[in-house]
Amino acid sequence: MNTALHEIDERTNLTTNNKFELLLFRLGEASNNGQRELFGINVFKIREILVMPTITEIANAPPEVMGVANIRGQVITVINLPKVVGCTPKKGLPIMLVTEYARSTQAFAVEEVNEIVRLEWNQVIAAEGKGGKSVTSIARIDGNTENSRLAQVLDVEQILRDVLPSQIAEISLDKIGPEIKLPDGQVILAADDSPLARSMVENELKALNIPYVMTKTGLEAWNRIQSMSEAAATEGKTIQDKVALVLTDLEMPEMDGFTLTRNIKSDQRFKSIPVVIHSSLTGETNEKHVKSVGADAYIAKFVAEELAETIRKALR
Repeated sequence: MNTALHEIDERTNLTTNNKFELLLFRLGEASNNGQRELFGINVFKIREILVMPTITEIANAPPEVMGVANIRGQVITVINLPKVVGCTPKKGLPIMLVTEYARSTQAFAVEEVNEIVRLEWNQVIAAEGKGGKSVTSIARIDGNTENSRLAQVLDVEQILRDVLPSQIAEISLDKIGPEIKLPDGQVILAADDSPLARSMVENELKALNIPYVMTKTGLEAWNRIQSMSEAAATEGKTIQDKVALVLTDLEMPEMDGFTLTRNIKSDQRFKSIPVVIHSSLTGETNEKHVKSVGADAYIAKFVAEELAETIRKALR
């Protein structure tokens, strides 16, 4: 029992060290080269791993949807993950990953589950421009070495948007309220590695008439706020004259949102700037981590009116 409790405590404290755990699995042979590539999802998104239960097919479902499964009384949509990414399984789809993501529960069918690896976020690089839109980043499993195995970290936001668009909330301009007026020269500094998430955040900030600077990783945001502070100093101003609020995702290559927030709140130059964490990682444990690093607010993706209201409160 003590060993199990230690492992749980150690796992939940990974966020204090810019680390995370990745579940590795295979989906079959890639269509272009026949290789059986590794894929990954953050362990915090995995609710459970099951032997594939009975699937009930749904009439007129999208081709990537296998049907639904009854898991302890909850009816969950099951997505054929190999079909989404263009792989052909040779061993069938015997495993189901049940995930909790952005207030929704869904399941992914996979060919094979391999292992859980513990990584630092600096072992992960953005995948944008390197391949398909279903992949958000590339993880160097064995460290930042030439011969490291590579795993494709899936962009679950984009996959759900493509396969189940009705589950992704659209921005309703009549619900997000009036425009938010920032003092002249101020912007919101935002960070998110998912192209889809960035697009949705940008659309909302534009609808609210809020000027913003968008970055793709926590490290890019951290470098940007420091350079903006230096620029402000040359103008005889402070960073508070430039940045009204930081809006950040949690899962990002190079530096995660926990580390970004901790860096901001531990720096005398930046600590008074409100930080709002906007993430698909939901649950009590993550909310406790958010409080521990000093974030001013935490909002689960993606309900436009809730995000707008959270930004308003943080700016007061």
